[in-house]
Amino acid sequence: MDRWTRDLHEFTYRTLQMNLYQEPGQHLAELVVEIFDLEAVVIYDADLGEVYQAGNWRDDPQEIVQNAYHFESSDDDPDTGYHRRVLRMGSVPIGSLIVRGEATPLVVTFIGSLVAVTFDRYRALANENRIEAERRAEQMRTAVLDGLAHAYKTPLTAIRAASTGLIEMGRLSPAQAELASLISEQANQLGELTTRLLTTARLESGEVAVDMAPVLVGLLVDEAIAGLGERGGGTQISIDLPDEALELCCDRRLIVMLLTQYLDNACKYSNDGTDILLRAVRTGSEVVFSVHSFGPVIPMADRERIFDRFYRAPTSSHRAAGTGIGLSVAKRAALIHGGSVWVASDETEGTTFYAAIPANSTETDS
Repeated sequence: MDRWTRDLHEFTYRTLQMNLYQEPGQHLAELVVEIFDLEAVVIYDADLGEVYQAGNWRDDPQEIVQNAYHFESSDDDPDTGYHRRVLRMGSVPIGSLIVRGEATPLVVTFIGSLVAVTFDRYRALANENRIEAERRAEQMRTAVLDGLAHAYKTPLTAIRAASTGLIEMGRLSPAQAELASLISEQANQLGELTTRLLTTARLESGEVAVDMAPVLVGLLVDEAIAGLGERGGGTQISIDLPDEALELCCDRRLIVMLLTQYLDNACKYSNDGTDILLRAVRTGSEVVFSVHSFGPVIPMADRERIFDRFYRAPTSSHRAAGTGIGLSVAKRAALIHGGSVWVASDETEGTTFYAAIPANSTETDS
């Protein structure tokens, strides 16, 4: 076995044994100098924007290694003794390598390939760890939501029972009756919020049993409007259902919850004196629900984020109280059916929230 073969074998082995929970650039530069007995090495990681160097550099090598990457310079210069290589994964440049010292072009190319592979392994592991950390954080948030919601249920039940009892007893002065009604009203609102928290936690954890069955879309719409209750605030809601025999195979409870949330959202943010239009039509293999209203325009940057849990668009958050939970529950309900949600918003045309649900959808793990 000649020297270069032995060194390349050693370098391959050492890179495979590296701790990739740390950035590998500096360790790689030092290994190249050590194993191949080179004068100097500099490596540029374009993804991290970092330069790593080892050995004896008379001048700062940062500019030349970055130029090698930006100009995609791969060459061997006998006058300077520099060997430049662009690091690639497939055809995509991800960095650059410059070595100075005695080495054949083929060996330098092999070193560059191993450095590129090591960078790619590091990124893959870092991405895997990030995804796992996000998953665990989401599990923790879900557990906290579930725990809080359950903890609130018992005292809320007692408050509602007590306020209802006071009202039914009579013999209250007008001021006392008004206070008891206020307690009952606010307890009901807290109860609805608690139910949403529980639903959110269970949807996120996949604990909700989905009961799929065919149902007339008209019945879903009627239930959603009825479920809105006093939150409608006297707002006029129109229904556009071109096909009264239209059916949807779905979990009735989840779709009604989605539509109720859309209507609730429209009632909160629509301009005074304007109507809300709820429409349902068959489009291809999907039933598309839409709730249209006139209110504050939702900026393009917020049109996906408003379906994220706890996010509220800055342009409309002052218009009405809210938690940022409802639309995330609506999105999850659609995803469970293999559907999708989106919003269109324009100053002239108004704002329309959409939900497309496969007409014969089956439960998914989305």
